[in-house]
Amino acid sequence: MTAKIDPHYVGLDISKDQLDYCLNDTQEGHCPYTPEGRSELIKKLKSVPGARVIAEASGGYERLIVAELLEAGIEVCVVQPGRVRALAYAEGLLAKTDRIDARLLRRYGQKVAARLAVPTDPAAALLRELLEHRRQLTTQLCEVEGRLPLARPTMAKLLGKQQAFLKGQIEQVAKMIEQHIDNDPDLGSKSKRLQEVKGVGPILSATLLAYVPELGAIESAQLSALIGVAPHPKDSGNKSAARHIRGGRYQVRNVLYMAAVCAIRCNPILAAFYQRLRAKGKAVHVCLVAVMRKLLCLLNRLIQDPDFTLAH
Repeated sequence: MTAKIDPHYVGLDISKDQLDYCLNDTQEGHCPYTPEGRSELIKKLKSVPGARVIAEASGGYERLIVAELLEAGIEVCVVQPGRVRALAYAEGLLAKTDRIDARLLRRYGQKVAARLAVPTDPAAALLRELLEHRRQLTTQLCEVEGRLPLARPTMAKLLGKQQAFLKGQIEQVAKMIEQHIDNDPDLGSKSKRLQEVKGVGPILSATLLAYVPELGAIESAQLSALIGVAPHPKDSGNKSAARHIRGGRYQVRNVLYMAAVCAIRCNPILAAFYQRLRAKGKAVHVCLVAVMRKLLCLLNRLIQDPDFTLAH
């Protein structure tokens, strides 16, 4: 049997033009964020037994290098910048440079059990990009429609043209999303399965398929915490404060909220669940979060168990 090699943590700070790395206490450096620079870095990391790269989410700049590292068989953990910064504050570290951040990321990997990244399915990655573009267009449309009622005639004409353009773009992207899902057998079958639930439409199903690759592969309690619909306790001594949801994947949570609003009107089972909570004196938003969590657990079960059937 092959002996298991302990992870050798490598800090990697990612910026638009440069990659700063820290292999150990004495070996560190940087390379340009170019095909040649990435190739040089991967070659260097392959020479390190058990290399496990710790990198921050960097607004999307991390995607390419993470994908290439995973393809090269190098383990990667993509961590939240806020958590890394919290470690810096705990250490009393106030200075911040790319070189210092690379060292900090290495120490973070040594002290915190970060989750390993997995290769992203190309079809899901493209679906995510299309959804992000749709979300940006929708945000712009909301801003334009908010300005229209107060606009003078000249501006109203310009805003009206922009409104029509954005609506057309949103419709075009929606068709592209639908076509992309239909053309992929796996995405298509899962999308149809998810939409068996009343209240779940094409946008929520597409969002789950794009942003939640863990759907159907982990337990519902874990999934609820991952998305950010599991209330966290805030107790101290005799004090027991109200529980709130926090963190998680806000892109999914925002769409899931609107689906829950729809479900309490058109889904008889979830509507009854909502009314029972309201009858107990629970606040509206507390009840809606409970419906969100119940809906998410139901969708997870649908993908997890092909034989699971819905009550009608």
